[in-house]
Amino acid sequence: VQLVESGGGLVQAGGSLRLSCAVSGSTFSITAMGWYRQAPGKQRELVAHIGSGGGTNYADSVKGRFTISRDNAKNTMYLQMNSLKSEDTAVYYCNAQIRRHGIEGLYWGQGTQITVSS
Repeated sequence: VQLVESGGGLVQAGGSLRLSCAVSGSTFSITAMGWYRQAPGKQRELVAHIGSGGGTNYADSVKGRFTISRDNAKNTMYLQMNSLKSEDTAVYYCNAQIRRHGIEGLYWGQGTQITVSS
């Protein structure tokens, strides 16, 4: 199983970006998924989470600006980021709880850099 993020880059403050996280592999089912970020010198933090039923939660710092969603048919998760601020600059990682052959594990993507210029 592999998670691949895309959609990162450089954007001006106030702009928007959309991240994607595609899960590939064979014989698996996805339960929860989430986006995390890690800024230089800081710990990795949860940005947004989406459960198998579609329930979501967000870090207070991104509420009202970011929207997490998933397309189960495509095994893909998205993060729409609007009104970006310089403090959103970080490497963004997706993760997924995946059940495969009866065993559940947590998988991570490789990360994608987002830089917001002020």
